[in-house]
Amino acid sequence: MVCAHRRGDDSSPAMKSLTVMFMCEICNRINKIKDGTNPHFVKELETGYVVLGDYQYFRGYTLFLCKEHKRELFELDENFRKKFMDEMILTAQAVYNAFDADKMNYECLGNGDAHLHWHLFPRVRGDIESNGPVWWLSKEEMWNAKYLPSDDELKQMKMKLLIELDKIIIGAEK
Repeated sequence: MVCAHRRGDDSSPAMKSLTVMFMCEICNRINKIKDGTNPHFVKELETGYVVLGDYQYFRGYTLFLCKEHKRELFELDENFRKKFMDEMILTAQAVYNAFDADKMNYECLGNGDAHLHWHLFPRVRGDIESNGPVWWLSKEEMWNAKYLPSDDELKQMKMKLLIELDKIIIGAEK
């Protein structure tokens, strides 16, 4: 699906809003969070939503979805942008702790889904043969059905991450 922002449509604000709602995959996932049907949802923060990735080749792979439908970081209000970045970093720290990562990989691309969101990959030694970025792994391997967690695995992973998020957020508020 293609978001109106990506196509450069000059439609009315009402049409753009409808197009975004029905065509933006990130907006669709956020709407599922709001109606309680997104099984990967972990926690709502002030500027975004923490969700586990659908596929878990990299155990603990998490996304941080911006509450505002914007394509670029510089499009966000300065205070919101700073808070969004802070919350992404706190989320990354929680992922790191919860899934015993050796290193975190961070990506905010937007070429596929033109709605700000961060990919947070907890990396461990030997997770891929070469010591490179996650995208060196083939799509067929990364998104193989064998890496879809069972309902029970997903529940356990969400709980681990939620516990760490709560610890870090409480610590950051002090």
